Amino acid sequence: MTFPIPALRMALGVVAALALNSAHGAVTLTHVHGLSYSADGKRLMIPSHHGLAVYENGKWSKASGPQHDYMGFSATSKHLYSSGHPAPGSGLVNPFGLIRSRDGGKSWDKLGLEGETDFHLLATSWNTNAIYVWNPAPNSRMKLLGLHYTRNDGRAWKPSTAKGLEGDPNALAVHPDDAATVAVATSAGVFVSRDSGQRFVPLAKGAQALSAYFDLDRKHLWYGSFDGSARLARVPLDGGKPASVVLPLLGRDAVAYIAQNPSRSAEYAIATFNRSVYLTSNAGRTWTAIAEHGQEK
Repeated sequence: MTFPIPALRMALGVVAALALNSAHGAVTLTHVHGLSYSADGKRLMIPSHHGLAVYENGKWSKASGPQHDYMGFSATSKHLYSSGHPAPGSGLVNPFGLIRSRDGGKSWDKLGLEGETDFHLLATSWNTNAIYVWNPAPNSRMKLLGLHYTRNDGRAWKPSTAKGLEGDPNALAVHPDDAATVAVATSAGVFVSRDSGQRFVPLAKGAQALSAYFDLDRKHLWYGSFDGSARLARVPLDGGKPASVVLPLLGRDAVAYIAQNPSRSAEYAIATFNRSVYLTSNAGRTWTAIAEHGQEK
């Protein structure tokens, strides 16, 4: 059984919105399409249709900065990267291609492909300058569809042949320290490449894989899947067997995004397709809801 992703995240990019109730300042997540911690581990960020939602010190808020419709949002230890659509009045061309923030999302630099491409699948390496995207259509810097990567902030892109990759791509992840190691979660499982996406081998096959995340310990990959029920697993990169992680009761829901706090290695966050967000401080033994069905807790 496959997870019923509406039009596969609207062609691999779930639209999100963030609403602030002016009466009491409550944050409502109207879908979720990204999840990242800040470099200091103090803020959990969810990109949205109108800017960033932020969870900090036990409270939700709306971040300062342009209220762009962020797609393919991904963080590194130094910068934030995204694709998507500009906020009204920002002066940016739609879509804005690839952009980078050096100040936590307050301002953004244009890195090319403005007006050409909106990358819904985009992933960065925490400690290197590698960025991988799944290119949906030819553009001025990528003549082919499919997996591409850059090591110079988008000035030049290289295509990956992706031999051995099976199924339709749902998510990308890049190793935190090895720029050549990339994972793709697909409808056929999880596949890993150690040569910049030229050749892939299966790390976990069978269930529909929906999310992927390289642990900052450099030795494991987390992935979410669906086989009639939501699953979350942590698998050694050396080829060991996956270890199941007990999830909260999700019903007809599944893990869409995974993130790890860079300052507290046992703290992880997951976000689901049905707009619930959970935190664990003990590497997944127990979870606490901080948002359920889009409503803050």
